[in-house]
Amino acid sequence: MRLVSVDIDGQERPGAVVAGPDGVDRVLDLSAITGSATLAQLLADDAALTAARAAVGRADSTVLPRLADVRLAPPVRPRTILCLGYNYEGHVEAGLSPETPPPYPNVFIKTANTIGGPRDLVVMPPAATDVDYEGEIAVVIGRVTRDVDEADAMAHVAGYTLFNDVSDRGWQNRASQWALGKSVDGFGPLGPWIVTTDEVPDLAGRLMEVERDGVVTVRASTDAMVYGVAFLVHYLSQIITLQPGDIISTGTPARSAQAQAVHVPLAHGETVTVRVTGLGELTTTFVRS
Repeated sequence: MRLVSVDIDGQERPGAVVAGPDGVDRVLDLSAITGSATLAQLLADDAALTAARAAVGRADSTVLPRLADVRLAPPVRPRTILCLGYNYEGHVEAGLSPETPPPYPNVFIKTANTIGGPRDLVVMPPAATDVDYEGEIAVVIGRVTRDVDEADAMAHVAGYTLFNDVSDRGWQNRASQWALGKSVDGFGPLGPWIVTTDEVPDLAGRLMEVERDGVVTVRASTDAMVYGVAFLVHYLSQIITLQPGDIISTGTPARSAQAQAVHVPLAHGETVTVRVTGLGELTTTFVRS
């Protein structure tokens, strides 16, 4: 299933995307059907997920609102946002060679104020003068996860969504810790939907592309990930109890040689699109406040 959060008069409700026979995606409100107030609650409830799948299977798409006509909220509002640095072969931390993977995952935290909806503008405040983007796949946790074995970790994953780990490099480089540069208000567009693991059981062999104003700056296979999803869930859950709706963003591949050669901060009106096979695409527009 593709699951979304729909903003209706300021209230966020869980929904499912239903593909119509005309090729137009539509939205089924799942709140009354499943009794779930939020998508995170739905993901944590096996009976509600079963009811949701049945409802999607029998839905009459002709009477449902078009996905393009509804306001999408972030699919989840995570309590914890854990992000990976240098998690693709070829994207190398200073001091390591391309042949030497990091001995442990390079993990940093973004704060909850960064999360934005899939169609929300990212507003760059005056203090953020070196804004950059990173297209990533985010793992969405579906149940309380504490100290799980790697062999059991995937049972705790609800699905996958797309994430733009927006940063201000100036603030990021002011200190050894990255938190300020990573945690500007709204610097975490998420969505447009969560694809559940019954539809996408793993991330193997998927093409990721990132475009800046229509120019592809990243093209890589998910097979180049250094640390896979099951290991990351296991590794992180040893010290942090993950809750339904929390996300682990799996890192970005290295940019093309042309994109790496010249660093140009994002400007007012520019767009960034993150696209992954089987997971859809997330397009974000950046504006100056």
